[in-house]
Amino acid sequence: METIPAITGGEGSAENDKPKVGYWHLWTDDQGVSHQTRCALENYELKGVGNAAPQWNDKQQRGEATILFTVQPPGWVGEWHENPAPQWIVPLSGRWFVESMDGTRIEMGPGEMSLGEDQNCIEDPQGRKGHRSGTIGAEPAALMTIQMHVPPVRKPCHAK
Repeated sequence: METIPAITGGEGSAENDKPKVGYWHLWTDDQGVSHQTRCALENYELKGVGNAAPQWNDKQQRGEATILFTVQPPGWVGEWHENPAPQWIVPLSGRWFVESMDGTRIEMGPGEMSLGEDQNCIEDPQGRKGHRSGTIGAEPAALMTIQMHVPPVRKPCHAK
């Protein structure tokens, strides 16, 4: 699996300095099994916002969304479940894990992000459906979730 760091590039203003920002994508294949793939946002454009100096922007598809902040206590585990909608999850503090049906477990902390898109999974013989997630360590995990009101795309790394 290719390792994509949290952020690469973006130091200068030249086209070859375009940043890539890594994220984990939790997605469902055609057999209803969830997987996690390391991906990158990479469609950045150097452009000012308002009267600010130019900055690198990767504008995603516009649509309705719900923003939810959660705090999961130490030891919290959400047993096997699907994300309620395609959603970006960004840990703000503490550490958090996500385990997919294929056995992949990733751990994230502040500044990392995941696109949770494991809707329409099929329960396997072990009773796994979707993913399980939970806190790591003795601190609560504070998360920001941006639930998008769109259907899931059953293809890894489609968000660029």
